Amino acid sequence: MSNTTFTLKYKSQAVAKPYFIAALGLFVGQIIFGLVMGVQYIYGDFLFPHIPFNVARMVHTNLLIVWLLFGFMGAAYYLVPEEAETELYSPGLALLMFWIFLVAGAATILGYLLVPYARLAELTGNDLLMTMGREFLEQPLPTKVGIVIVALAMLFNLSMTYLKGRKTTVTTILMIGLWGLALMFLFSFYNPHDLVRDKMYWWFVVHLWVEGVWELILASLLAYVLIKTTGADREVVDKWIYVIMATALFSGILGTAHHYYFIGLPGYWHLVGNIFSSLEPIPFFLLTLFAYRMVQRRRRDHANQAAVVWALGCTVLGFLGAGIWGFLHTLSWVNYYSHGTQLTASHGHLAFYGAYALVVICLISYAMPTLRGRVANSRASQTVEIWSFWIMSVGMGVITLALTLAGAVQIYLQRFPTDGAMAFMAAQDQIVFFYWVRLFGGVAFLIGLVLYLASFFIGGEPVEGNWYGRRGGVMPGVAQRVRHGE
Repeated sequence: MSNTTFTLKYKSQAVAKPYFIAALGLFVGQIIFGLVMGVQYIYGDFLFPHIPFNVARMVHTNLLIVWLLFGFMGAAYYLVPEEAETELYSPGLALLMFWIFLVAGAATILGYLLVPYARLAELTGNDLLMTMGREFLEQPLPTKVGIVIVALAMLFNLSMTYLKGRKTTVTTILMIGLWGLALMFLFSFYNPHDLVRDKMYWWFVVHLWVEGVWELILASLLAYVLIKTTGADREVVDKWIYVIMATALFSGILGTAHHYYFIGLPGYWHLVGNIFSSLEPIPFFLLTLFAYRMVQRRRRDHANQAAVVWALGCTVLGFLGAGIWGFLHTLSWVNYYSHGTQLTASHGHLAFYGAYALVVICLISYAMPTLRGRVANSRASQTVEIWSFWIMSVGMGVITLALTLAGAVQIYLQRFPTDGAMAFMAAQDQIVFFYWVRLFGGVAFLIGLVLYLASFFIGGEPVEGNWYGRRGGVMPGVAQRVRHGE
């Protein structure tokens, strides 16, 4: 490409950059603590008592949530002004909320690592409103309040931008997803003494995030990147997105019932869970069809081909992880044996990576070059980036298969026998080999992530793409449009 520099259409889009940088930094932290846990599965006293397993797990899962939220926020701040064709309502508010969220998140992680959890609960007012102690929602009360403040400020900022500008399907679905994310999180403040009710409302946060409103965010971000990189017709994209949204909400909301099988709720939830959980792979399958159809019928070869690879990889691995691996143990008569085994962990790892980690990386891959003054990175940089995708994906595939086989053996030894079932820790001894394989997969994944970060620092001339008509041939007068990413 020529030395023509890229200028953002709207200056306020630049507030996305610190969000993306923070997301990637926290992503690295999440993987490091995942490797610590991988070693602790094999050598239980590794880093004990400085970082016990329960603390490493808490940090690992909390970093997952926080870095994805940073990624979603950065993506929204980048996407909404361009889609609305107007500057962000308040860039200053967005930057203020970034620092508040970053400081609160860092303080929370340090609290987990430096203060015993029971003592941390005492120091942060858990006796005033008991919200701590539940998986994924371990955050102290001040942190939860901070998350709500940051989320409401973001929603106010984005909603005001949305209302004063152009309304597109992409931003409409994104805003519905973000508002749903914030509203569902409010259930984290409700912690009833009754364990059955506690688990029911807990799933309102956990399930209706990842198998509900987050899917809307996923669909809107993918649609945006594919429109920009393929020149897809918005009318066609809109139809796909509305169908995907409808199937996601239809299956996901009542699909929550597959978590209600064995927590003390009435038996009819088994029927509801079996039916609607069986439908949950459909929106992910539709996302895969949508992405490949848009790429195959593209009217444009965008300079940033790495972003297209991340987008296609997101739909395929999201379908495999959330769809296929989720369906493996979603039916009640299977879940009776598999619940809480390593089979659950295999599904969780591949689903989160495929559906949400990859869509955030996809958006960063598309947006970060523009935030640095170019349409796309050099061919050398994109080559390294694509290699990083394959190394991370193969690493995650190794992790998933290792945990799947570990779960199968665990079920056979611990859950199937009606008499003389093997004890939990004895069964763990029998599947140590799979934990070694999982650890090697995690190391490969970290190598891929480091390669991805290294690609940002590889120089060279940025490449240029072309805009193609439906019958081929470069359309006249588009060189300037390509340079400016239109």
